[in-house]
Amino acid sequence: MIESNVTVGDRTSIWDHVHIRRDTTIGDECIIGGKSTIAYGVRIGNRCKINSSVYICTEVTLEDGVMISAGVIFTNDRFPRATTPDLKTLRSSEPDETTEKTLVREGATIGAGCIIGSNLTVGRWAIIGMGSVVTKSVPDFHLAIGSPARSRGAVCRCGQLLTMFSDEQPTIAHYQCKACSRSYSRLGLDITERTSLR
Repeated sequence: MIESNVTVGDRTSIWDHVHIRRDTTIGDECIIGGKSTIAYGVRIGNRCKINSSVYICTEVTLEDGVMISAGVIFTNDRFPRATTPDLKTLRSSEPDETTEKTLVREGATIGAGCIIGSNLTVGRWAIIGMGSVVTKSVPDFHLAIGSPARSRGAVCRCGQLLTMFSDEQPTIAHYQCKACSRSYSRLGLDITERTSLR
């Protein structure tokens, strides 16, 4: 079911039992898995993979190359209520001053069964481990796992683990991916790519 004013890019595949709400934009060469729901006003970049049974709510933006694994749920309200305080009126589902945004930066992966809080950013090429509950922003190239999710390591653009963090690790470090030879530098929590093979 595709509502009005939805833009779907070239060579994008939408599977069975998907509901895409109004005013949503989906880029080129994306895959939207079966039984997923995308709320109104969502922005999805090019070459994104959204697996089955995913819920993406209003005010979520996915940049290019993002992977959202099966069963992921996004949220956009920290203190939701169904009705007004007197219980006489159903609250509108339209965005208001309490609706918060979430940004998933390019190349990031969110593992199966994760719950993503609001008012946060998942950094470029980060990986969120399956089943995690994300309540704070995750920096670029970080591996975040747990409930609540915490940064536990660094990952390469190709998806391979670079290192696991420990309390004894120096805050300045250099890593090289054993799979693709890309190099990275770490300064505190910031991880930057030193060489690119693009």
